Amino acid sequence: MLTFSSEQQQFRDSLRRMLAADYSFERRREIAASARGWSAATWRQLAELGVLALTLPEAHGGLGGGAMDAYVVMEEAGRALLLEPWLPTVLMGAGVIARAGSADQCAAILPAVGAGERQLALAHYEPGARYALDAVSSEARRDEGGWVISGAKTYVLNGAGADQLIVSARTAKGLSLFLAERVAPGITVRDYPMYDARRAAEVRFDGVRVGPGALLGEEGGAAPHLAATIDAAIAALCADAVGAMSVLLEMTGQYLKTRKQFGVPIGSFQVLQHRMADMLLETETARSMALLAAHGVGQPDPGERARLVSAAKVRVGEAARFVGQQAVQLHGGIGVTDELAVSHYFKRLTMFEIAFGDSDHHLESVGKHLFD
Repeated sequence: MLTFSSEQQQFRDSLRRMLAADYSFERRREIAASARGWSAATWRQLAELGVLALTLPEAHGGLGGGAMDAYVVMEEAGRALLLEPWLPTVLMGAGVIARAGSADQCAAILPAVGAGERQLALAHYEPGARYALDAVSSEARRDEGGWVISGAKTYVLNGAGADQLIVSARTAKGLSLFLAERVAPGITVRDYPMYDARRAAEVRFDGVRVGPGALLGEEGGAAPHLAATIDAAIAALCADAVGAMSVLLEMTGQYLKTRKQFGVPIGSFQVLQHRMADMLLETETARSMALLAAHGVGQPDPGERARLVSAAKVRVGEAARFVGQQAVQLHGGIGVTDELAVSHYFKRLTMFEIAFGDSDHHLESVGKHLFD
């Protein structure tokens, strides 16, 4: 049985109280409209609470948490529609450094991440590559003791806000990872807001020179680290979606109790009660699958890990679509207005479907790992 420890429950309560006090819906709208797209003040609060250090290795100033701890953070992030880049910086950026980096690289970067002093972004996906992890045409060649990187990346979460980029590129020995300062000469970043107000970027590398110490891990050894990092990100997004669905369920239930028609609350209509019951069933099914994904992240067999995570992505995606659509429909015309939080939760759940692979992609992945 997958359950949370008392420490995880206490951490969840502390994070929820912080977000309830300082991250209202109106405050989030202000943050989303800002040039940066996230709040430096909230980022400091997350650091002080230990959220940024939670999943980092203890040897480098972290708390040594695992996938279930990440689940706690991301479910609360989904409930609050958090815009701050915890996923790209801590889980993905710091996660891949912890997996692939040397002791010196980890010591130089991870403590600063945990303290809220450094942000990261993983620049891996490329235009036209869809969701294939090995579809990388960017290149890195040795030059005067260092490396020269050229290529283009898309869907770089937190690409404009990161202090440092982790870029995948092909070398003579295969797919490799490199560290590059975001402001390095030759790097061009085009920032844009996504449908749900979170930020991503397109990044170009035009002959970007980095030193010999920029190679992250072994040359040609990036593939397993990238796969593990993306699987962890998908599992975390499943938790985020569960948090968003939970709030939509609460909001919709409250609305049905107060909205009246023919002199009675519409929540008294049996057909709407049935629809609420279906929303609850889908939300709880999604929660179970998201917990399974979090458990799957720790599987030693990469194939089994990918199968569990892909299965969860498909099922949580189905639930997210159903709950989001039902919430909007049951609120009527106001359900799609920008002034109502329901529409923002709907956008968050809509983006979940295409993040790191849509349902078709992950159904194919499940089949592959079942029959290979």
